[in-house]
Amino acid sequence: MKKLISFLRSMKFGIILLALIAACSAVGTLIEQGQEVSYYAANYTSIHGILIKTGLTDIYHSWYFLALLALLCLNLTLCSIVRIKSVVKADKTALETSAVVPALVKLNSDGVAELEKFLADKKCKASSVGESRVYSRRRIGRYGTFITHVAILLTVIFGALALYLPKTTDMTCFPNEYVVAQDGSKIYVDSFRIEDAEGNLDFTSEIRVVKPNGKTSLPTEISVNHPMTFGSLKVYQQTYGTAGSVTARVIDTGVEDVFIMDEVSFLSIDGVNGLWYEAVYPGYVKDEEGNITLITSTQGSYVDPIYEVQLSSEGEYTPVLAFPGDKLEINGIEFEFNAPVEYPGLRIKYTPEIVNALLIAAFSLMIAGLYITFFMPPVLVKTDSTGYTVCGPKTEQLKLELKLLLQDYEAAEEIQEEEKEE
Repeated sequence: MKKLISFLRSMKFGIILLALIAACSAVGTLIEQGQEVSYYAANYTSIHGILIKTGLTDIYHSWYFLALLALLCLNLTLCSIVRIKSVVKADKTALETSAVVPALVKLNSDGVAELEKFLADKKCKASSVGESRVYSRRRIGRYGTFITHVAILLTVIFGALALYLPKTTDMTCFPNEYVVAQDGSKIYVDSFRIEDAEGNLDFTSEIRVVKPNGKTSLPTEISVNHPMTFGSLKVYQQTYGTAGSVTARVIDTGVEDVFIMDEVSFLSIDGVNGLWYEAVYPGYVKDEEGNITLITSTQGSYVDPIYEVQLSSEGEYTPVLAFPGDKLEINGIEFEFNAPVEYPGLRIKYTPEIVNALLIAAFSLMIAGLYITFFMPPVLVKTDSTGYTVCGPKTEQLKLELKLLLQDYEAAEEIQEEEKEE
């Protein structure tokens, strides 16, 4: 059992776990995660079955990746428990050892008093050990590696929370409208474009986020691989679409409304007579005989959009192809076809703000631990009635400072000793 625990807390085991986690992360970067089976069948024709069965298509939620994270947490926890015991013991031992070290620099009584006053002004902590006094400074330096290990452990835990707690929702939103996110925030789409001014594919949305407390973001453009982060939300440009736009106008009253539709819809007042909207297509091809063949797909904006609709009148249906600007009248309602509306599909990722705050705190603690380890070495100064000794690494500057401060007291003592010998 002791051998097993020793292995689980060993640095060797920790390095192995980190290497395996890094390898899984590399796979997750190379292979698109969380897509439909059809996507992998099309892009990884010969191995898509293996990828799906082994969980490589959703590796961050696979049992083996979760197991690696759990084992890493166990390794860091055991390391921290053992390390804190050894660090506390080492700190106590260093204090006791320095107390019995002979005074290497001899001083008279005035010099000892001046030294102790100097150390007290430097906020050094004084401890009495036998007939000696030990002044300690930056003893926290011994705990730097322990703090770093704890910070790494917390980073792994909070990082896992940041990975698994967020809720992701895909929504479509027409320009000049808004959708409501998981935390109640409103995400406004001010504009969207499929192509830029030069006709290059762009897929860019300009959005604003209004939090439930009224806090509002600046208008921000998002595009593929360039999401927007605001508080607990991260908004991605996920997909896009083109919807039909029809203005329905009551001829007698002039009352009108604009309908934007991305699915089959029926526009009617009495529920019987009206316009069945089927779809809008990106273009068409007309042959020599005047027959029209619809183009059903395109990558960019619709160049020659054409509407497929049906007019419903007393149970009779008449198929019609219409172009932007055309008008159709039925049962006292005029339908005018507008230019199609391009709209984005947004992926909204919500992470509780406390998780992000904890993750930042863990990173900050790690930086503090590394700083303490490398830049705050502990210093001990042992004093007694005969003089002092400086103990600890990187103490050259302190030794020089004390040498300059107390050189007169050292000289005075040497003269007294010479007089006694004579």
